[in-house]
Amino acid sequence: MIKKILVPTDFSEQAENALRVAADLARKYGSEINLLHMLELPMQLVDGATGGSKSDLPEAIFFMKLAHQKFENMMNAPFLEGITVHETAEFDGAFEGIIEYTEKYQADLIVMGSHGATGLQELLIGSNTEKVVRNSKVPVLVIKRRHENFAIEKFIYATNFREENHTSFKQAFSFAKDNGVKLHMLYINTPNNFQTTHEIEAKMKAFMDQEPECTDYTLNIYNDDSVEKGILHFAETIGSGLVGIGTHGRSGLAHFLNGSLSEGLVNHAQRPVITFKI
Repeated sequence: MIKKILVPTDFSEQAENALRVAADLARKYGSEINLLHMLELPMQLVDGATGGSKSDLPEAIFFMKLAHQKFENMMNAPFLEGITVHETAEFDGAFEGIIEYTEKYQADLIVMGSHGATGLQELLIGSNTEKVVRNSKVPVLVIKRRHENFAIEKFIYATNFREENHTSFKQAFSFAKDNGVKLHMLYINTPNNFQTTHEIEAKMKAFMDQEPECTDYTLNIYNDDSVEKGILHFAETIGSGLVGIGTHGRSGLAHFLNGSLSEGLVNHAQRPVITFKI
């Protein structure tokens, strides 16, 4: 069960969207939230704040006080009422600090915002969000727009059913169970890697035979031009509000969404994505 949710924030609208979702999940799970703001300052300012040049100390303190003032304003938001929320501001790079603090705080889930209408594309272009997704040992839920009363009703987990995916599958199944929803497992069959239905079903059966404790799921095969299009089209077809995928540390989401997406697909991709480390 998810007990600790980490929400990195830069106090932007996108970060607030993530916090709203985290608040809805915290109420459901009885979790606490830790808001984390990383102060990425020039090294001379950081050194001044941690014992270096005293001439730079006032400026570093100013930025720290400003962060806590923004925290105070955020903590008064009505949607956080009744939820235990901790705040932390630290001097570090955004990506490095988030990964380090995830372990320090023993977070069970990271909820992050992604900027702009091209959220899924932005997620792949060297952003801090993409770096966190690629390196986090805990699931990362990426939110791209504002959600009112966030609830998961249909959850897709896209996989190729290879042996290496058992670890991420177990996390996805646990997440589905925690949310009281059925897990819709999805294999995308593409022209470049075409397999017969018989071959895919045999692969699915061999995979699930090793997961006897998992019972509440469906197995789905969807044909499309590419994996990314297939995932998004299937999600639209069944009305799924959340897509789950496994991610390699070495390649992040690059294999999942590589190259440009049409405007229509980008709009469809505004649904949340949750990643699980393979």
